Amino acid sequence: GCDSLLNLTSKKATDAVDGIFQSLRDIARARMNMKQFNSIHNPGSSTHQAASYKPLLKQVVEEICNPDRSDPIDIEHMSSGLTDLLKTGFSMFMKVNRPHPGDHPLLIIFMVGGVTVSEVKMVKDLVATRKPGTQVVVLSSALLTPHSAIELLFATDRLQPDTDI
Repeated sequence: GCDSLLNLTSKKATDAVDGIFQSLRDIARARMNMKQFNSIHNPGSSTHQAASYKPLLKQVVEEICNPDRSDPIDIEHMSSGLTDLLKTGFSMFMKVNRPHPGDHPLLIIFMVGGVTVSEVKMVKDLVATRKPGTQVVVLSSALLTPHSAIELLFATDRLQPDTDI
């Protein structure tokens, strides 16, 4: 709501900052129902005081490549074929393990909203070290730059794509 520095008032600046923090709260609220991937902030502990940041994409890829093979909590397998449907049906009567996302030699990740080059490299490096031999394809609705990521944060309607039409 401010087209030049001459029109900037304290009220407009405060409203803009409030809007940014509301956007950040909305982004955090989108993960509120998740049990495993609900935070990117690690506050530290009594022995390790430093707080740290762990990107959501890194958490998901580490879980997929986890060698302990526990059932992922927030990642759900969707049955696709007749064999999968039969396994799902029989799981009511007997113990049938759901397929783990890391079982397949091809991992396809699609990031809605965009992905940065550094995130793509992080995924590539994580999979190469944790699950060698797995092919990774990272797809996205946009390739984000620092400038475009900030633009999306400040956008008034983030759900409507900018089609330049």
